[in-house]
Amino acid sequence: MTTPVRNPPPPAPARAGAGTVPSGGRLLHNGHVLTLSALVTSGLGVLYWVLATSVYSTASVGRSYAALSAATLLAGIGQLNLADVLVRFVPAAGRHTARLALRCYSAAIVFTTAVAVLFLVVVPLISPELDYLRQPVAAVAFVAATAGYAIFVLQDGLLTGLRRPGWVLGENAVFATVKVLLLGGLGLLAVGSGILLSWVGALAVALVLTNTYLFRRAVPAQERAGRDASMPPRLLRYASADYLGSLFRLVAYTVVPLLVLNRLGSTQNAYFSLAWVIAYTLFLAAYNMGSSLVVEAAHDPEHLVADARRVLRHSGALLGAAALLLIVAAPWLLRLFGAGYAEHGTMLLRLLALAAVPNLLLDVAVDVARARRRLAWAVGLQATLCVLVLGLCAWLLPVLGIAGVGVAWLVAECLLGLPLLLTLPRWLARPEPPPTSPTSPTSPTSPTSPTSPTSPTSPRRKP
Repeated sequence: MTTPVRNPPPPAPARAGAGTVPSGGRLLHNGHVLTLSALVTSGLGVLYWVLATSVYSTASVGRSYAALSAATLLAGIGQLNLADVLVRFVPAAGRHTARLALRCYSAAIVFTTAVAVLFLVVVPLISPELDYLRQPVAAVAFVAATAGYAIFVLQDGLLTGLRRPGWVLGENAVFATVKVLLLGGLGLLAVGSGILLSWVGALAVALVLTNTYLFRRAVPAQERAGRDASMPPRLLRYASADYLGSLFRLVAYTVVPLLVLNRLGSTQNAYFSLAWVIAYTLFLAAYNMGSSLVVEAAHDPEHLVADARRVLRHSGALLGAAALLLIVAAPWLLRLFGAGYAEHGTMLLRLLALAAVPNLLLDVAVDVARARRRLAWAVGLQATLCVLVLGLCAWLLPVLGIAGVGVAWLVAECLLGLPLLLTLPRWLARPEPPPTSPTSPTSPTSPTSPTSPTSPTSPRRKP
């Protein structure tokens, strides 16, 4: 794992003033802003689901969450993991940024719409509880939500690659706020598909605002700064392999609600879903720090190992503290949705919070492999996670109920995280300093060395 990157992309030209921020400072700053975005979204998401549980029945909430999980899964499949491609290659795209982004948008819309329509055709066979999505209004809203969410994910990747994490925070806050407002209005009007329709309306607002900013300001600025840049090499090959790995991770995250719905019913799925919504914030924090790591590696590949170790130290401490807080506060948080959610979901939420800690190791290992273009390793890790999670969930759900999902995630993450921790010096080895020749002009023993006592006017080398 310590072999150098083959043909790394050239560093992207920095925006004005960017060179004044140290690499490590930018890495943590951007990661923190992206994580804050996840926290704001999750906080407003809790408010959203509190409102949903007060307006709609528990069974309706469970079915709606399963439908949104299906839309998320289909959007992830249809957007071909191009969001991560944008994160990886936009920093070096320069004058090709708009063309790269628009190609990704077009491919995502076409493929996502196709898979959403196909899902509606076969939904009576694979998830009869979601058959209501075939009704005309619900079907149009579902396809629109799926395609819109695919572009929403892509614009997050584009903003991250452009080093505009503040806009990621802003667009997610807009999406979450508008979603709450629309749900309140649709609930007052007693609209049956209000949860799904509120997502569609909020996505439309966020997409228009964010893409207006992107293609009028952020992308043109990137293109002006990189007039001499060339299109990143071997992009299609990278995207294909990275897409395969992302599918495994996506299936692990989004198929579980469908398993719970089919095995335990819509009411238990509602209890599971809201515990997952809260715990997923910790998983998102690790993902966002990894995205910042990939962007900085594209700008400065030589600091990849140091930056990855910095993420592990810094985020490990924060995630551990957050997980402990969540374990203690779990019953009170879930009681916001109702007594039943606290009774049935507390143990699940605590187990998922614990699982988020070893997940950091897995995320960093995958992102380091992606930055080095060692995609076979990244795909293998994510495939193993998917098989472990789904296999353990299928086995434990009939035995432990929804708490079995928490056990499955914790066991799977530990089975992957422990070997990664033990072998960390191998896959994240510190780079060795280059050997210094005794006769080298920069040797400390050379009479002409910049640090030689006989050369008092020479500048001192930085440590």
